Amino acid sequence: MQEETPSVNKEELEEEEEKGKRGKKISREKYDALQAEAEKLQADRDHWKNEYYKAYADTQNLRKSLEAESRDAIRYRASGFISELLPALDGFHMALQNEPPSEETKNYLVGFQYIYNQIQSVLESEGVKEIAPKQGDDYDLDSMHAVDFTETEEVPEGKVIKVYAKGYKLHDRLIRAAMVSIAKHPKSEEEENKEPSEENQTVHQA
Repeated sequence: MQEETPSVNKEELEEEEEKGKRGKKISREKYDALQAEAEKLQADRDHWKNEYYKAYADTQNLRKSLEAESRDAIRYRASGFISELLPALDGFHMALQNEPPSEETKNYLVGFQYIYNQIQSVLESEGVKEIAPKQGDDYDLDSMHAVDFTETEEVPEGKVIKVYAKGYKLHDRLIRAAMVSIAKHPKSEEEENKEPSEENQTVHQA
């Protein structure tokens, strides 16, 4: 007797195959937990990515700062030495400004001038520049220092009337301002009489 083969519903077979393709279903709670974990991992990744870029930027800024400090140290390395040398340069300058009283002194000054020129040449090779204002120049607040004022009506106010000492710059950095005297017009009698009366009025008001 031939064994009877059980009948299989074609639709049920296709449904089972589709379930196998979709895989096992997970609960909503587990899905939400996995989604939250994925979001946390992405947030952590973004955080550490930003931290890396910040650290990289800080490192680059530090490197640039150290390089700038190193360049300045090399560029202005002679500033302390030049400051110590200024009194000697002033002495040379003052000595060479005076008329020699004798032929012997004149010969000495020729030697002084030669030495002074050599020193100036060496300083120029290091980037030193003289600030040498002349009588009648405008007063420059950035490169001059007014030691005093000289009352005169022959020179306009604010003009250089006398140079006590030259100034010096190392590249773009001021080592010492030029020491000068500035012209100032004398006060008129009316101005001199007016000032005490104003002072007395201020005292009375106090």
